[in-house]
Amino acid sequence: MSELFPITNPVVVFAIVASLILICPILLARYRLPGMLGLLFAGALLGPNALNVLARDQSFVLFGTVGLLYIMFIAALEIDMQQLKRSKSHTLLFGLFTFAIPQTTGTAIGLLLGFDWLAAILLASMFASHTLLAYPIASRLGISRNPAVTTAVGGTIITDTLALLVLAVIATMAKGELSEHYWLQLGISLSLYILLILVLLPRLARWFFRSVGGDGVAEFVFVLATVFICASFSHLAGAEPIIGAFLAGLALNRIIPHNSTLMNRLQFTGEAIFIPFFLLSVGMLLDVGIFFASARAWVIAFAMVATVILTKWAAAELCRLFLGYSKPQARVVFGLSVAQAAATLAATMVGYEIGLFDEAVVNGAILMILVTCFLAPWLVDRYGRKIALSSQQQTEESLAEQRIMVALAPQQQMEPFLQLAKWLRAPGARQPVYAMTVVEEQRDHSLPLQQAAGRLEQAVSYLAAANIPAQAKTRLDLNISDGILRSRRELNATEVIVGWSEHSSTAELLFGSMLSRLLADPGYTLLVKRQLSPLQHGQRLFWLIPPNAEKEAGFTEARELVQRLAQQLSLTVQLCCQDNQVAAIKAALNKANISGYITAPQYQLLPDQLHKLAPTGDLLVLYGVRQGGLAWDADLPRLQQRLSQALPHTNLLVIYPAERQDPIVTATVAIA
Repeated sequence: MSELFPITNPVVVFAIVASLILICPILLARYRLPGMLGLLFAGALLGPNALNVLARDQSFVLFGTVGLLYIMFIAALEIDMQQLKRSKSHTLLFGLFTFAIPQTTGTAIGLLLGFDWLAAILLASMFASHTLLAYPIASRLGISRNPAVTTAVGGTIITDTLALLVLAVIATMAKGELSEHYWLQLGISLSLYILLILVLLPRLARWFFRSVGGDGVAEFVFVLATVFICASFSHLAGAEPIIGAFLAGLALNRIIPHNSTLMNRLQFTGEAIFIPFFLLSVGMLLDVGIFFASARAWVIAFAMVATVILTKWAAAELCRLFLGYSKPQARVVFGLSVAQAAATLAATMVGYEIGLFDEAVVNGAILMILVTCFLAPWLVDRYGRKIALSSQQQTEESLAEQRIMVALAPQQQMEPFLQLAKWLRAPGARQPVYAMTVVEEQRDHSLPLQQAAGRLEQAVSYLAAANIPAQAKTRLDLNISDGILRSRRELNATEVIVGWSEHSSTAELLFGSMLSRLLADPGYTLLVKRQLSPLQHGQRLFWLIPPNAEKEAGFTEARELVQRLAQQLSLTVQLCCQDNQVAAIKAALNKANISGYITAPQYQLLPDQLHKLAPTGDLLVLYGVRQGGLAWDADLPRLQQRLSQALPHTNLLVIYPAERQDPIVTATVAIA
């Protein structure tokens, strides 16, 4: 076996790496964990210190280095430069706290552990930096505009920049390039270097993009070349290549739109190849045997984890003291600033390569990343909910630009779904209803495409007969859920209507159901319908509202859709909720016409109450909660399944309202 491993065949090596890049993030996403953890684990398991299936050869070193630079470039490219202007004083104060406290404390801890001054300072810079790994949770809870969240986001830019500057200086000193004129030389050369990149590169980029026009390949290669040229010249300025990559991202920040095709290509290339290679190469450095060979490795790892947690907590508590934040706000700041990822890995790799760190520090850094990546989402989710629940403000969202898309399955009756779109359409809406279907790619898909076109032509005619403008769209895609989501984005649909599915395949159990994949896009309202009898023949509409749903940002839209549907069908509305929700729901419904309430001590008991009423032929509407929302509970999906089975002759409609999204791009926080 030793002769077989490590594998040296480049084709087999790349096949293994590609498989890991595919499988690891998918599996960890099922447990709401960052995909980077899976790649780190895979690198450690298959690397030279464990199973020795893969060797950390020059190819991994090369792509790992490229991935490191790419992380810093993308992080700078996607920074919201307006964020600093929204909360200047709070951002500056927190940025200094969250840098100075970990930097000074970490340096002292490093000296106590026996490191020399350079290694101790570089070790402390790892604690000073952080990543906004848990930011999507804050956005999903609707608190992205809360002062605590904006302060944490703005402070990230300050502390990460200072940490990278420390890294550049320490790396230069460790290489023996520090002379008596170093600081003057560094100040002049670094200032000139920064000025050239931030002033000349944007002008060069504008000229190139104007000259090349729409050649996407040339634009992508131009950006890639300029990033690595800037990084390669960093040594002339006395800095590390990651500084150059970071500056290149800042220079191109306003040139490359966040929602452009070029940005999508840059993100795709990094997330698909360069960054996963970097994570695998770092994981290969993990040597579990070191923990068993020496107590020092345990001491270093524990000290690193404890230091980063305590110092980031102290910085958040000082914000609570000086900025007047509440306890939940301080805990959210702590959760947003405690996670370690890209900058930590950058400092670790540079320190390891120049000889300041040994394998024990690398192991401790990886353990620190694992612990903080688990801790940060839990903190933001727990205390962010308290902030959201304490807010009594409800945002009234207008449906003036409503765009309804009906996703029709090939063997599905069209009329019930088109009728629902007709009833839900807002009075005076100007946009058409989009009837679409997805044809899965196969060797010969000409016949399915013709059949789909014929069905959609009938759908457009049906809506036109009701004096509703309609458009047809046929999508050829690898799977149905991706086709629906891509069409939704292209059409900018605000509501999407799909059919109810009672079954789950093996693939869905492994990779997630079609419903879970459709809900991964938070920018639209998803309506899932099971119709067993004509809706217009029913008499009542039962609306089930789980606890805290009335405080979600999407409750207003769900209320308007339910009211419009009940009015169109002349149905009386019966609200179903917990006993202690009635007062809050009455206030949130804003004098809506409700005929009665059905209550129970616990939400889980409501299905039994409804079963006694035997609502055959009536309509049961469920307020759907996206995972991580204010009203989310792990029992909700099972409760929906219970209802569908207990009421087999009742029409069902589940409404998953859209979530408000902050303009900050979430890809940044996933990899930075």
